[in-house]
Amino acid sequence: MSDTSKLREDQFELYDLKVVVEKIDGNCTCEMAIGDAFYLKGGKLSMPEGKNFCLYALQSTLPLLPAKQRKNHPADWMETDARVICPDPECKLVMRIDRESSRVLNHDDVSPIDWQELQAKNS
Repeated sequence: MSDTSKLREDQFELYDLKVVVEKIDGNCTCEMAIGDAFYLKGGKLSMPEGKNFCLYALQSTLPLLPAKQRKNHPADWMETDARVICPDPECKLVMRIDRESSRVLNHDDVSPIDWQELQAKNS
């Protein structure tokens, strides 16, 4: 992440994430393979052209992704832990959440609430 003191008050940074299948020790019936991945950039999720990703594996990662996009205290477990498992106990699929580059976002680009109006109301 960059020096946050250089950001405007209406800007913030998020990491782009890659969630990749690291290993499969069971029988994955969704035809997942090691190396399969999806990407999160800002609030948008994408997959490589022509690829699929298991809904059940995907849903197990979703609650963690907003926290992984943000810089946390170095001792916070979200800074040190990166693996998530598929909820299917027979699949035994393990995914890894990798932080890639960071991006600067403007509040008004991602929220319907106008930043200037909000600041005026709170001052």
